[in-house]
Amino acid sequence: MKHRMSKTGLVLAGLLAVLTMPFAAVAQGLPDLAGRKVVVVTENAYPPLQFIDPKSGEQKGWEYDAMDEIAKRLNFEVEYRNASWDVMIQAVADGQYDIGMNGITINDERKAKVDFSDPYMRSEQFMLVRSDESRFTDAKSFAAFTDGLIGAQPGTTPFYTTVYSVLDGNEQNPRIKLFETFGATILALISGDVDAVLTDGTAGEGYVESSGGGLKMVGGPLGSEDFGFILAKGSDLIAPVDAAIADMKADGTMEKLTVKWFRDYKMGE
Repeated sequence: MKHRMSKTGLVLAGLLAVLTMPFAAVAQGLPDLAGRKVVVVTENAYPPLQFIDPKSGEQKGWEYDAMDEIAKRLNFEVEYRNASWDVMIQAVADGQYDIGMNGITINDERKAKVDFSDPYMRSEQFMLVRSDESRFTDAKSFAAFTDGLIGAQPGTTPFYTTVYSVLDGNEQNPRIKLFETFGATILALISGDVDAVLTDGTAGEGYVESSGGGLKMVGGPLGSEDFGFILAKGSDLIAPVDAAIADMKADGTMEKLTVKWFRDYKMGE
């Protein structure tokens, strides 16, 4: 999304998996950050990674659970902030926030501005469509269906995959309808305002399951990507966060979170 967004492949296996372990203040062998405050920014617009629960107003999702667990294992106090995607990377680069979490794809262009943690998830892009869609069955046939519209969030992996792997390489192609959030693209698909949305495979499976038969995925994967947390260049948090990610992969915690949020998550819950 951002990225973002690799699917059935955000594969449960490709995700860094882990069973929870009982836990003291700092996990054995991990750095102790002595209760320091760490400010973490997100957009809250990419369920089930992070979003606002429409019923409770609570911030929740896979990345919140993962970051809370990292904070416990490293003994730091996490403070969450909200910012739009279009300013987030630069704000982290400028030191306004310590960590950014937003399903952010690791790539060289972003590495020029910020440092990334080790990957916490691998994802693949798939086409999500309404279940009664019969005019196209994959990216190639969608490109040939010249009346078809696809929804995307500017500056994200689904946007660039749409431009360069589905359509003609023109970032101003009028067949791409832009939305401020990923959630808005899904709503536009459901309402019929667009005909397709690219999404990570595992997240896509969650949307299909929770749509009551209204959505399906078509075609094969359109490339894979790794997600990571972003930090300012040279941040002293990089090594501790990487150590916590490795620890959570090794003991099954990452896998447990993936099952919770990508298999059991339901839209609107």
